[in-house]
Amino acid sequence: MKEHINNKNEFSNEKENNSSLLKRLYIYQKERFPLLGHGILITAFSFSAISYSRISRGESNFVSMKAFLIGIFTTITLFLLVRIFDEFKDAKDDAAYRKNLPVPRGLVKLSELRTIAIIVIVLQIAINAFFFPKMLLLYALVMVYLFFMTKEFFIEEWLRKNQFWYVVSHMFIIPLVDVYASGLDWLLENEAAPKGLLFFFAVSYMNGVVLEIGRKIKIKEDEAEGVLTYSGLLGAKKATSLWILILFCTYLLSLVASYFADYGNLGFIILTVFFVIFLIPAFFFLAHQTKKSAKAIEISSGLWTIMMYFTLGAIPMIKNLIS
Repeated sequence: MKEHINNKNEFSNEKENNSSLLKRLYIYQKERFPLLGHGILITAFSFSAISYSRISRGESNFVSMKAFLIGIFTTITLFLLVRIFDEFKDAKDDAAYRKNLPVPRGLVKLSELRTIAIIVIVLQIAINAFFFPKMLLLYALVMVYLFFMTKEFFIEEWLRKNQFWYVVSHMFIIPLVDVYASGLDWLLENEAAPKGLLFFFAVSYMNGVVLEIGRKIKIKEDEAEGVLTYSGLLGAKKATSLWILILFCTYLLSLVASYFADYGNLGFIILTVFFVIFLIPAFFFLAHQTKKSAKAIEISSGLWTIMMYFTLGAIPMIKNLIS
C-alpha cells in the first residue's frame, strides 16, 4: 500500500522524526497503543475469558501458566495488529483530518509498521504452532476476520454511509479474540465450549459498542471536521440515549452470562449496582453538556467494561484459587 502522507506537516517534530527507530516506536505506542495500560487491560480480558469458560464447565482451577502466557502474548499482539491495520485503513482520512497523529506527521512510516506487523504475525504463528497447534484454528479465524475488516469487507463506500453497520461489523473482532482466549480452556481440554460462553461473547461484543459510542460523545465545541462522533451524527441527546440503551442491553446479557456461570443472587446484585453507578454520568451529561460530563461517559464506559470482565470471570476465579 502506498503511503498517503507527507513526511512533514504543521504538527511534525523534526527532532522526534529523525530520532532512532526504537525511540520513535516508543512515542508511537505511547500515543496509539500504550503497551502497559493496554497490556494490563487485555491480560484481565484474557484471564476473565478463560476463567469464565472454566467456571461454566464446573472447574475450580486455572489453566497452566504456559497456556496463559501464550494466550496473553497472542491476545495483546492481536489487538496491536488491529491498531496497525487501522493505520493503513485510515491513512487517507488521517492525512486529511487528523494530521497530529504519528503517521501523518511523519513520526513513523507505514512501511515500518508493515514490517512490525509481519514480525508479530510470524511470532504468533510460530509460538502457537510450537506449543499448542490446535489454537491455530481459532487464531486463523481472528486473522481472517481482521483481514476482511481492514478491507472494509470490500464495501467501504457503503459502510461509511451506513455507520450503524460499520460499527456492527467491526465490533465482532472483540468476541472473536475472546473465542481464542476461552479456547485455551475448552479446546485444549478437548471439551465442548460451555453454552454460557455465547452470552459472555455477546457481553464482550456489546462492551465494544459501549466503548465505541462512549468515547465519541462530545460537546459541540469539541466536534472537528472529518472526525466522526455519534454526537455529531445523531445529536448529543440522541447519542447519549443510544449509549444508555446499549449499556442496558449489555447489562441484561451480563445477567444471563452470570446465570449460566451459577453466580446466583450475588452476581445479580453486583451487576445491578455497577449498572446504576456507571449509568449516572449519562444523565449528568443530558442535564449539563460540558467537556467534563462528556469525558465522564467515556471513563464510565471503560470502567463498566473492566468491571464486567472482573465480575464474570476474574474475581470468581481468583476467589476459587485463594480458597
